[in-house]
Formats: sequence, structure tokens, C-alpha cells
Amino acid sequence: MLEPRAETSAVDEARRRTESVTRIVVRPIGSPTGLGLFGLAAATLVVAGLQLGWVEQAEGKKVALILIAFPFVSQLIASLWSTLARDGVAATAMGVLALTWLATGLVLFQSNPGETSDALGLFLLVAATAMALTAAVASLSKIVIGAIFFTAGLRFGLGGLHQLTNDEIWEDLAGIVGLVLFALAIYGALAAELEDAQGQTILPLGRRMKGRLALDGSLDEQVKQAPNEPGVRQQL
Repeated sequence: MLEPRAETSAVDEARRRTESVTRIVVRPIGSPTGLGLFGLAAATLVVAGLQLGWVEQAEGKKVALILIAFPFVSQLIASLWSTLARDGVAATAMGVLALTWLATGLVLFQSNPGETSDALGLFLLVAATAMALTAAVASLSKIVIGAIFFTAGLRFGLGGLHQLTNDEIWEDLAGIVGLVLFALAIYGALAAELEDAQGQTILPLGRRMKGRLALDGSLDEQVKQAPNEPGVRQQL
């Protein structure tokens, strides 16, 4: 009976020694949320202008270049920095948005004015599903961010239906939802920047649970799960 106890004691002692000499270094970084949401605002406004007739169909290639030059790049940067900030939800959402705008821009660039694509339609439905699921997870901690991601998913879904059916009703609906998404994205970007600048909530993002803890929690509360986060734990 003594051997199991001695073995357990030895294991506990080894664990204590390991924990006493192990250090996890967390590097502070600036929040990429504002940059990513401004990129989303730019993309959805420009595409909405094309869908609603504010921009001539002949300028489709110019819209494509804008999508690749700013929204794709800004949201890709936001995705990478969200990963470094250990925010997997934001990293996933920004990555999906960035690559969706890239795919849309590339297809739009090589298409004739007003031409639709079944392949792009199917892809947009996949992107819509990914954004809706990510929105559900994001809303557990930040309601407004979850609403932005859900609206982006709805926009992609409507755009996908237009690409598959070539029905102008879906195009108009996608453009209108795109304008709503523009307003939400601008609000979210401004709210995130004010939080960073002031260190407190100025415009509410609907933070709750871990979202609220991230802003108001103590250092111990925020880093207590660090040993179990990706990059520290042994496996993803």
C-alpha cells in the first residue's frame, strides 16, 4: 500500500517542480478589431453600391481591385494578430471574411459586367454558414460583434442566392443588408477603438462573461487558463 502512495507523492513533487520553473510569456499587442471591421465596412459598402446600381456594372473590375487591395489585406492582418492575441473566434471570423472578399474579388475581376457564377454562389453559401456559426460563438462574449458576424453571414447567403439564380431580388436584398452591415461594422470599429483608447466601455459592445472579464477582470483571472491555450498545451 505504501508504493502507490510513494509514487503519487513523487509525481506530485515532479509536477510542483515543473510548475515552479516554467514561465509563460504573454506579449501585449494592439487590438486588430478596429482595422478588421473597417475593412469589412469598406468591402460591404463597395459591393452594395455595385449591387444596388450606385456603381456601374462596367466598374466591376475596379470593385474587385478594391476588395483585394484593402478589405482582404486589412482583415488578413486582423486575423493573424487575433491569433497572436489568442482570440480564436476573432481570428476565424476575420480569416473567413478576408478570404471570402479575396475570392469574390478574383471572380469579379475575371467576369464580364453583370455576369453571375454558380461556383461563387456555392462558395458564398459556405462562407455564410461559417460566419453564422462563428457569430453564434462570438455572441457568447460580445453580442454586437456576434450581430456583425451574423449580418455578414446573411449578406453572403443572399449574395450566394443571387449568384445561383441570377434573380435581382436577391441582389437587391444583399445590397440592403450590406448597407446595414456597413453601419454595424463602423459602429463596432469605433467602439473597439474607443475601448482601446480610453481603457473602458464608451460605446457598448454587449460584453458578457469572458468578454466582460477580458476588459474588467484581474490579471490572474485572465491568464489562469493560459497553460491550456494553443501554443502552450502540447496539442491543439
